[in-house]
Amino acid sequence: MRNLLLSIALVAFAGVAQAQFMPEKLTPMGEKIVAAMNSDIRTAEDKARDAERKPRQTLEFFGLQDNMRVLELVPSAGWYTKILGPVLAEKGEFYVAIGTDRLAPVLKATPALSKVKVAPVDAKMAPAPGKMGQFDLGDFSLGVKDLDLILTFRNYHNLTTAARGSLNKAAFAALKSGGHYGILDHTRRHNEPDTTENWRRVDPALVIREVQAAGFVLEDFSAIHYIPDDELRYEVGRKSVSGNSDRFVLRFRKP
Repeated sequence: MRNLLLSIALVAFAGVAQAQFMPEKLTPMGEKIVAAMNSDIRTAEDKARDAERKPRQTLEFFGLQDNMRVLELVPSAGWYTKILGPVLAEKGEFYVAIGTDRLAPVLKATPALSKVKVAPVDAKMAPAPGKMGQFDLGDFSLGVKDLDLILTFRNYHNLTTAARGSLNKAAFAALKSGGHYGILDHTRRHNEPDTTENWRRVDPALVIREVQAAGFVLEDFSAIHYIPDDELRYEVGRKSVSGNSDRFVLRFRKP
């Protein structure tokens, strides 16, 4: 009897161990995101950051579907744009907005991104006096309506308090009822005042309060980008922190 129980236990343990090391089964949406990640429009440098940035898990958490109307805020040189564009090209609609100058040559030179639209935003982005790395926007609209999803990646910290208020207000107006607003950024210690070390970090509790003030409901958060080694003490561009910063991921819903 003891030998039988031991055999059963060993079989059960082997099954658990095998399950732990089996490749993760992807959803159809996950497969489509991975296909976009593997596209040749992305450079080797782009792909080298996939393990750290976890775009599939991040976009799945935000609820991305290939038939959505999506807008990406402050796309920079297009790291996420190169994934979102192909995913949404066939069935969806994809906009980019605010600070799109760096992205314009990429869109022009990349046929696979030919359907990406630059939203007719009337924001006036200007450096904020006395605020290192922060910008003002003034009141503005995103120029589109009835969106399903608005996303911003590591950009919220670049805006002044007033600009963040304008951004959240504009996002609320552009989304349809039930639409989602996803924010990912570098984590700052709660209630920590501005320093030269934390200027590219933002307190997630502050973000929640500001976004809720615009009318949104906090629907969920994720620990996808939790990094226990990041002590939240140093500037995210430091060699010891770059690519290894703790980041919060928040998903809001417009009622």
